[in-house]
Order: sequence, then structure tokens, then C-alpha cells
Amino acid sequence: AAHGARKMEDYGRFLALLASALLVGFVSVILSLVWVFHYREGLSWDGGPAEFNWHPVLIITGFVFIQGIAIIVYRLPWTWKCSKLLMKFIHAGLNTIAMILAIVSMVAVFEFHNAKNIPNMYSLHSWIGLTAVIFYSLQLFLGFAVFLLPFAPVRLRVALMPIHVYSGLTIFATVIATALMGITEKLIFALKNPAYSASPPEATLVNCLGLLLVIFGSLILWMASRPHWKRPPAENAKILRPIGATPEGPEVESTMANSSNADKSDLRSNTEAARKQNIKFDEAGQRSTM
Repeated sequence: AAHGARKMEDYGRFLALLASALLVGFVSVILSLVWVFHYREGLSWDGGPAEFNWHPVLIITGFVFIQGIAIIVYRLPWTWKCSKLLMKFIHAGLNTIAMILAIVSMVAVFEFHNAKNIPNMYSLHSWIGLTAVIFYSLQLFLGFAVFLLPFAPVRLRVALMPIHVYSGLTIFATVIATALMGITEKLIFALKNPAYSASPPEATLVNCLGLLLVIFGSLILWMASRPHWKRPPAENAKILRPIGATPEGPEVESTMANSSNADKSDLRSNTEAARKQNIKFDEAGQRSTM
């Protein structure tokens, strides 16, 4: 009973963090819109400042908020009865949407710069930002090729999973750092009269937006790095799985690798060796967050 109570309390804690992250992320998106519509020229696609404004809005919506959700999607306890494959598709799909929005937001900046004869790619913000986009697209491509398509051998998945997780979290943190550099740069350029140093309301609003981005990032990274909120291996998820459903995960993959002709479920439930094998694959992080 005590164990059950602890589980519920843990579940409650997870939900509280999730709700906080969603709220902070949502408010960040709203503040970016308030910023561009109330203090700047709104949004349009005409080569002017209103085209540039797509940049902060789409980065915060896609590259920060949607990417953050994509990172923790495996950890949502009510998805544990869904197949792992479905969750992989959702994870990949959200990251793909984030990627598209990030690319559109970069096109907006380049077009704005070219229309106004402003040099491209001179700032540290642009260097790190472009690097993050390149690594993110690589991460997405490799994730699809290795973890989603059925061709990669289990050994390769096991070897690449910790790298995939580390890269995902590092890129996410870098994107937030880059966003902070970007909004600072924009405020310094845009606020001339009154200057940024005079703390006009716009400066206060956008500084608060930056604080929210840091809070959002830290909530996501905390949720993504707690081992006890990991999606359980299919072994533990049996209780959650409808009778007769086939588990999708390393035990199937590993048994396939070991003896393609043996009956998989027999092998899994009857042999200690198979169970050890599953645990080994599992610990190697096949079922890690990302």
C-alpha cells in the first residue's frame, strides 16, 4: 500500500511539473506574440520588419516549446499502454514540425536582411543558431534511420541511444541559450528612444520572456533526466497492455536477433537468458526518454 501511495505521489509530482512546463511554454508563445504585435510591426511576409518578426515567434513556438514537448513525450504515464512505435512516430513528428518552423523562421531573417542590405551570419547568435539547426536536422535524420525504420540492428540502436539522448538534450539547451542571445541582440538594436538601458516596458516584457524560456528549459530537462519517470520496459508494461497485443521493444528486437525461428513469446517468458538479455538491452538505454 505504501508503495502504491508513493507511486501516486510521484505521478502527482510529474503531473504538476508537466502542467507547469506547459503553462510556462504557452505563456512564452503568447508573450512573443504580444511583443511583435504590441511593440513591433506585427507579422507579414513582405521583406520588412514584420517579416523578421516571424523569427522570434516561430523559434519560441517550434524550436523551444514543441521541441520541449517532443523530448518528454515518452514520459507521459498515460501513453505507456500505447505501442512504443506509435510513441516514436509522435516523438519524430513533433520534432519534424519544430524543424520546419525553425527553417521557416530562418528564411524570414535571411530575406529581411537581404531586402535591407544587412549582412548575414556575422553575430555569435547566428553562428550558434545555424549550428543548432544543422545538428538538429542531423539528429532528426539519424533518429528516423536508426530508431524508427526497422533496418538498424539492435546493437547499433543500443550503442546510439545514449548519444541520441545526450545530443537531443544538448541541442535543446543550446537552442534556449541562442534564443536568449537573439532577444538580447534584438532589444539592443531596436530600442533606441528610449534606450534598452532606460528599461522601457518592452524591455521588461522581453526580459521576462527570456526568464520564462530558462524556466521552461529547466523544467523539461529535469523531467527528461529523472530515471524513475522513464517509460517502463515492455516487461513491466505487460499489466498495461491489452491481452494478445505484441510488445514492441528491445525484447522482441533482441530475441529476433538471437533466434529468428524460435517462438518469440516462448523465448521471452521461458528462458532466463532472454530475460537477462532484455534487461541488458534495456539498461543500455534502448527505452530511454528520447
